[in-house]
Amino acid sequence: MNTSNQNIHFKGEKTTVAGRELSVGDKLPAFKLTANDLSDLDSSTFAGKKLIVCSVPSLDTPVCANETKRFNSEAASLGKDVAVLVVSMDLPFAQKRWCGAEGADQVTTASDYKYRSFGEDFGVVWQGPQLLARAVFVADPSGTLKHVEYVGDISQEPDYDAALAALKNI
Repeated sequence: MNTSNQNIHFKGEKTTVAGRELSVGDKLPAFKLTANDLSDLDSSTFAGKKLIVCSVPSLDTPVCANETKRFNSEAASLGKDVAVLVVSMDLPFAQKRWCGAEGADQVTTASDYKYRSFGEDFGVVWQGPQLLARAVFVADPSGTLKHVEYVGDISQEPDYDAALAALKNI
Protein backbone atom coordinates (compact mmCIF):
# COMPACT_ATOMS: atom_id res chain seq x y z
CA MET A 1 0.00 0.00 0.00
CA ASN A 2 1.45 3.35 -1.01
CA THR A 3 0.99 6.13 1.46
CA SER A 4 2.27 9.59 2.20
CA ASN A 5 5.22 9.78 4.55
CA GLN A 6 2.91 11.87 6.76
CA ASN A 7 0.42 9.00 7.18
CA ILE A 8 2.60 6.24 8.59
CA HIS A 9 1.77 4.08 11.57
CA PHE A 10 3.57 1.61 13.80
CA LYS A 11 1.39 -1.31 14.90
CA GLY A 12 -1.67 0.80 14.16
CA GLU A 13 -0.58 3.94 16.05
CA LYS A 14 0.19 7.16 14.17
CA THR A 15 3.88 8.05 14.02
CA THR A 16 5.76 11.14 12.97
CA VAL A 17 8.02 10.73 9.97
CA ALA A 18 10.10 13.69 8.85
CA GLY A 19 12.01 14.62 5.72
CA ARG A 20 11.27 15.45 2.13
CA GLU A 21 8.57 13.19 0.69
CA LEU A 22 9.58 11.74 -2.67
CA SER A 23 7.29 10.91 -5.58
CA VAL A 24 7.48 8.96 -8.81
CA GLY A 25 9.27 11.14 -11.37
CA ASP A 26 11.58 12.80 -8.80
CA LYS A 27 15.31 12.31 -9.07
CA LEU A 28 16.85 9.93 -6.57
CA PRO A 29 18.54 12.16 -3.97
CA ALA A 30 22.32 11.94 -3.81
CA PHE A 31 23.35 10.14 -0.63
CA LYS A 32 26.39 9.32 1.47
CA LEU A 33 26.24 6.33 3.80
CA THR A 34 28.64 4.11 5.73
CA ALA A 35 29.44 0.70 4.26
CA ASN A 36 29.96 -2.43 6.35
CA ASP A 37 33.74 -1.92 6.24
CA LEU A 38 33.31 1.68 7.59
CA SER A 39 34.17 3.24 4.22
CA ASP A 40 31.92 5.87 2.67
CA LEU A 41 29.36 4.60 0.18
CA ASP A 42 27.63 7.15 -1.98
CA SER A 43 25.08 7.26 -4.75
CA SER A 44 27.77 7.36 -7.46
CA THR A 45 28.49 3.70 -6.61
CA PHE A 46 25.21 2.81 -8.31
CA ALA A 47 25.44 5.17 -11.30
CA GLY A 48 24.02 3.67 -14.49
CA LYS A 49 22.23 0.83 -12.69
CA LYS A 50 18.60 0.18 -11.98
CA LEU A 51 18.36 0.55 -8.23
CA ILE A 52 16.04 -0.69 -5.50
CA VAL A 53 16.56 1.23 -2.27
CA CYS A 54 14.95 -0.17 0.87
CA SER A 55 14.80 1.86 4.04
CA VAL A 56 14.31 -0.27 7.16
CA PRO A 57 14.32 0.38 10.93
CA SER A 58 16.75 -2.45 11.88
CA LEU A 59 17.97 -5.67 10.30
CA ASP A 60 17.71 -7.27 13.73
CA THR A 61 13.90 -7.21 13.66
CA PRO A 62 11.79 -9.95 12.04
CA VAL A 63 10.04 -7.78 9.43
CA CYS A 64 13.25 -6.05 8.32
CA ALA A 65 15.04 -9.39 8.22
CA ASN A 66 12.27 -10.91 6.08
CA GLU A 67 12.29 -7.93 3.71
CA THR A 68 16.05 -7.97 3.27
CA LYS A 69 16.12 -11.75 2.75
CA ARG A 70 13.33 -11.47 0.18
CA PHE A 71 15.13 -8.76 -1.80
CA ASN A 72 18.40 -10.70 -1.47
CA SER A 73 16.66 -13.73 -2.98
CA GLU A 74 15.10 -11.66 -5.77
CA ALA A 75 18.38 -9.86 -6.52
CA ALA A 76 20.04 -13.13 -7.53
CA SER A 77 17.86 -13.23 -10.66
CA LEU A 78 17.58 -9.53 -11.49
CA GLY A 79 20.79 -9.24 -13.51
CA LYS A 80 24.06 -7.32 -13.27
CA ASP A 81 22.41 -4.02 -14.24
CA VAL A 82 20.34 -4.02 -11.03
CA ALA A 83 21.52 -3.21 -7.51
CA VAL A 84 19.62 -3.53 -4.25
CA LEU A 85 20.57 -1.25 -1.36
CA VAL A 86 19.17 -1.72 2.15
CA VAL A 87 19.67 1.25 4.47
CA SER A 88 19.16 1.37 8.23
CA MET A 89 20.56 3.14 11.27
CA ASP A 90 22.17 -0.12 12.42
CA LEU A 91 25.89 0.12 12.99
CA PRO A 92 27.95 -1.24 10.08
CA PHE A 93 29.33 -3.99 12.35
CA ALA A 94 25.80 -5.23 13.08
CA GLN A 95 24.88 -5.12 9.38
CA LYS A 96 27.99 -7.10 8.44
CA ARG A 97 27.29 -9.69 11.16
CA TRP A 98 23.65 -10.00 10.08
CA CYS A 99 24.51 -10.40 6.38
CA GLY A 100 27.08 -13.08 7.20
CA ALA A 101 24.72 -14.98 9.47
CA GLU A 102 21.85 -14.82 6.95
CA GLY A 103 23.89 -15.35 3.78
CA ALA A 104 22.71 -12.02 2.39
CA ASP A 105 25.29 -11.56 -0.34
CA GLN A 106 23.19 -10.18 -3.20
CA VAL A 107 22.21 -6.90 -1.50
CA THR A 108 24.33 -4.04 -0.28
CA THR A 109 23.62 -2.89 3.26
CA ALA A 110 24.67 0.54 4.46
CA SER A 111 24.14 2.69 7.52
CA ASP A 112 22.90 6.26 7.94
CA TYR A 113 24.18 6.36 11.55
CA LYS A 114 27.14 8.64 10.75
CA TYR A 115 25.89 11.24 8.26
CA ARG A 116 22.15 11.10 9.07
CA SER A 117 21.18 12.79 5.82
CA PHE A 118 19.66 9.85 3.93
CA GLY A 119 16.64 9.77 6.23
CA GLU A 120 15.89 13.47 5.71
CA ASP A 121 16.50 13.38 1.96
CA PHE A 122 14.28 10.31 1.46
CA GLY A 123 11.55 11.35 3.91
CA VAL A 124 12.00 8.39 6.24
CA VAL A 125 13.21 9.82 9.58
CA TRP A 126 11.02 8.09 12.15
CA GLN A 127 10.84 10.65 14.93
CA GLY A 128 10.96 9.37 18.50
CA PRO A 129 13.13 6.29 18.07
CA GLN A 130 15.29 8.12 15.48
CA LEU A 131 15.25 5.14 13.15
CA LEU A 132 14.37 4.96 9.47
CA ALA A 133 10.78 4.22 8.51
CA ARG A 134 10.07 1.39 6.07
CA ALA A 135 10.03 2.51 2.43
CA VAL A 136 11.00 1.18 -1.00
CA PHE A 137 12.24 3.28 -3.92
CA VAL A 138 12.98 2.05 -7.44
CA ALA A 139 15.06 4.20 -9.78
CA ASP A 140 16.02 3.79 -13.43
CA PRO A 141 19.67 4.06 -14.58
CA SER A 142 19.34 7.85 -14.93
CA GLY A 143 18.21 8.13 -11.30
CA THR A 144 14.54 8.87 -11.96
CA LEU A 145 12.20 7.31 -9.43
CA LYS A 146 9.77 4.84 -11.01
CA HIS A 147 8.27 3.52 -7.77
CA VAL A 148 7.91 5.01 -4.30
CA GLU A 149 6.29 3.21 -1.39
CA TYR A 150 6.16 4.61 2.12
CA VAL A 151 4.79 1.53 3.86
CA GLY A 152 1.61 2.50 5.72
CA ASP A 153 2.55 0.60 8.88
CA ILE A 154 6.23 0.23 9.71
CA SER A 155 5.52 -3.17 11.24
CA GLN A 156 4.36 -4.53 7.85
CA GLU A 157 6.36 -5.69 4.83
CA PRO A 158 6.32 -3.66 1.61
CA ASP A 159 4.52 -4.55 -1.62
CA TYR A 160 7.28 -6.62 -3.22
CA ASP A 161 5.29 -7.31 -6.36
CA ALA A 162 4.73 -3.60 -7.05
CA ALA A 163 8.43 -2.79 -6.59
CA LEU A 164 9.56 -5.67 -8.79
CA ALA A 165 6.96 -4.83 -11.47
CA ALA A 166 8.21 -1.23 -11.56
CA LEU A 167 11.76 -2.50 -11.94
CA LYS A 168 10.79 -4.82 -14.80
CA ASN A 169 9.07 -1.92 -16.60
CA ILE A 170 12.30 0.09 -16.76
